[in-house]
Amino acid sequence: MPTAVANPSSPARIPGRSNRTIGAVVVGGDYQGLGIVRSLGRRKVPVCVIDDEVSIARYSKYTSHHVSVENLLDEKQTVSKILEVGRQLDLKGWVLYPTRDETVAAIARQREALMDFFRVPTPIWETTQWVWDKRNTYRCARELGIPIPSTWFISNISELEAIEGEPPYVIKPAIKEHFIYSTKAKAWRANSREELKLTFQRAAQLVGPGEVMVQALIPGGGTQQFAYCAFFKEGRVLGSMAVRRARQHPPEFGRSSTYVETVDLPVLEELSQRFLQAINYYGLVELEYKLDPRDQQYKLLDVNGRTWGYHSLGPGAGVDFPSMLYSDQVGEPVEPQRGRTGVKWIRLVTDVPTGILEIMRGKQNWRSYLQSLAGFNVEAVFSSEDPLPGLAELLLIPYLALKRGF
Repeated sequence: MPTAVANPSSPARIPGRSNRTIGAVVVGGDYQGLGIVRSLGRRKVPVCVIDDEVSIARYSKYTSHHVSVENLLDEKQTVSKILEVGRQLDLKGWVLYPTRDETVAAIARQREALMDFFRVPTPIWETTQWVWDKRNTYRCARELGIPIPSTWFISNISELEAIEGEPPYVIKPAIKEHFIYSTKAKAWRANSREELKLTFQRAAQLVGPGEVMVQALIPGGGTQQFAYCAFFKEGRVLGSMAVRRARQHPPEFGRSSTYVETVDLPVLEELSQRFLQAINYYGLVELEYKLDPRDQQYKLLDVNGRTWGYHSLGPGAGVDFPSMLYSDQVGEPVEPQRGRTGVKWIRLVTDVPTGILEIMRGKQNWRSYLQSLAGFNVEAVFSSEDPLPGLAELLLIPYLALKRGF
């Protein structure tokens, strides 16, 4: 590891090459990637963005290099392209930041090859597999006594008869990337046993029957959606914040949060640390929970072994996750940070249509919604210091709607 620099707000230098700083490679340049670019760019760390989409991070004044590639979905192509870009641009020793789960899996599986050239914070596959595949996640949670929704792993249609309880049910994939790119949905709802059978058959045709999960639907909306976010190292939390994910898009099974507020929930910290210690986790991570009003338990839904969509809330709350990870990777000391409560984050281009839809359905009071728009602290993309990504996002709305279902 290089020698720690005296000023943690400055970029680190590559030993023996005093004129070269250690930069970062962000793989995926949507608003999540933009948050990483800005976090590091503010401390003058050079950043290279690699993406296979037309994304907004390329327009940031903090982006040093932007490289468009054909495909980041295939594991071998992804790793090969990252190494190719690194060699072409002389990025040896730079820190890798994946922003999508399939990229996390690719980097974890090919970690040794990438470590010959880059700094790779992504844990080894033996750890990453516990967050990549929900079958592993839920099995680990059960063994640790962490509450989860009632869940059935279904390999064929005859096993649906063993599912207990009454509908509605949730049908989702064990590995979400195998599903979400085909359907532009995170999960499907089944309101009857017959609908469950039909929906299972649709899902099995897309991802294979072995990857289809059925869960009992936890009732409630945004007031019961929570998450614990952390920079975790050697069995302990160095950076943390707990949040209420008050609104998401789409409203029921959100692919992304649209309005988030930091809260104080020690129970989430205890549950999350138990899980992360058990799998020997290192790096940035978000664990999603939902409060079940029937038994008042916070039930683990998902674990994201990377930055998450609203991580740019962190600096506003006093915990800058990408910067902490960078400091640790380049050998600088990292002081523990905990997010302040009551700090609010919004992504306007998805929250406004979501809010309007919920008002029209009678699930949102228009006065309280307007009050929330006036009271946020951090906007995901729009920034007076770095305005071009915000303008680009507005122009890209039709493209994003077609590409991702927005």
